[in-house]
Amino acid sequence: QLQLVESGGGLVQPGGSLRLSCAASGFSLDRYVIGWFRQAPGKGREGVSCIKGNGGIITYADSVKGRFTISSDNAKNTVYLQMNSLKPEDTAVYYCAAVTQMSLLFRVCGTATEYDYWGQGTEVTVSS
Repeated sequence: QLQLVESGGGLVQPGGSLRLSCAASGFSLDRYVIGWFRQAPGKGREGVSCIKGNGGIITYADSVKGRFTISSDNAKNTVYLQMNSLKPEDTAVYYCAAVTQMSLLFRVCGTATEYDYWGQGTEVTVSS
């Protein structure tokens, strides 16, 4: 059974950093796109950063370019999102998701409705 489990969220001050982890089980990362999405209070779920599971292709939303870094570790079957220079507007529940449709990477992450598997989410709050 394919499962995704996010971790690493928490409360951080503006300008701080967090590293989120998405641990995958039941599938091989290189067969999937892994996307990080976030949903802020009262907002829709937006794509943040996506990666071909083996790291060959990486995309970022304009709002996080230069601040966030996505990476994958196939040995650990885990995808990470390093978030630096965090801003209050980054506050959201962050989800990782998986889909086999590699072409979504040509549209940054595609849309949330196009992903087949989701983790439970991890909450990130950026506040002084």
